[in-house]
Formats: sequence, C-alpha cells, structure tokens
Amino acid sequence: MLHRIERLLLDLSVLAILGLGLLITTSVVMRATMGGAIPDTIVIVRELMVAAIVLPLAAATTARAHIVVEFLSKRMPRRVQDWLIVAGSLAGCAALSPLIYAGWREATETLASGTFFFGELALPKWPGRVIFLIGMCFCWIRLLLMAVADIRTIRAGGHLDPAATAEDLMETP
Repeated sequence: MLHRIERLLLDLSVLAILGLGLLITTSVVMRATMGGAIPDTIVIVRELMVAAIVLPLAAATTARAHIVVEFLSKRMPRRVQDWLIVAGSLAGCAALSPLIYAGWREATETLASGTFFFGELALPKWPGRVIFLIGMCFCWIRLLLMAVADIRTIRAGGHLDPAATAEDLMETP
C-alpha cells in the first residue's frame, strides 16, 4: 500500500514539474508577445516547486537514492556499515520530526485562518502547506520502516545491500 502511495506522490511530482514548465513557458511567451503574463505566476511556481521537491522524497528514500558519502564508511567492516545505514535512517527520522511539527502547525493555522496570497487570483495558501506536510510525513514513515526492516535483517545475521533493496518505482505493478 505504501508503495502505491509513493508512486502516486512521484506521479504528482512529475505533473508539478510538467506544470512548471508549461506555466513558465507560457508566461515568457505571453510577456514577449502580448506584454503581459499569467496572473500570479510567481505564486503558482513557488507552490508547484514545493510539490516537485517534497512529494518524491518517500520514493527516493525507498530507492535509497539520497546522496551519500561513502569514502570513509566503505573502509569499515561490513557490520559497521550496516549499522551506519540504520543510524542514517534514524537520524533522518529525527531531522524530519521538527519539520513535520512545524509543517503541521503551519498547515493547521493556514487552514483555520483561510489566508490567501495577495494577487489577482487570491490563491489560498493552504495547498502548499498541506503538500509539504504530506511529503515530509511519508518520507518519515518510509525512513522508520526501512530502519526497522534493516535492524531485523542485521539481527537475523544478514547484511544490508542498498542496491539490492531498491525498488524500481518506474515499473507499473
């Protein structure tokens, strides 16, 4: 089930990137040819950027596709490397926790107040806040589940192979 949600978030991120490209291109063409642009382009681009960056975090975590620095850890014993992977997942959970808390506060306050961006379209502020919160929460859940699974693997005497455990989210189920 989580895999399907991650795939959905990844697909929504792709749509946000396509929307960004279309919006920016249209705005530039309109500005060059008609002297005007799409109203509130900057606000829309900023909100779509949140979706494009935050929504695929859980999928990147599942694929273990985050940037890693291995030049020191590769010199350590395999068992230590395995526990460093677990420590990295748990550190990620700890680092995301304050972001989730702040995102929750911001999303609930924005939803409760019903605030809007100043501009011609008076776009609501809550969608970007909620998207940020959703992306962070699913990334945190995935990190925690991976840490638990990795600990079980290590305790069972196995070794972690990040390349072998990466799921290909581009495949259709």
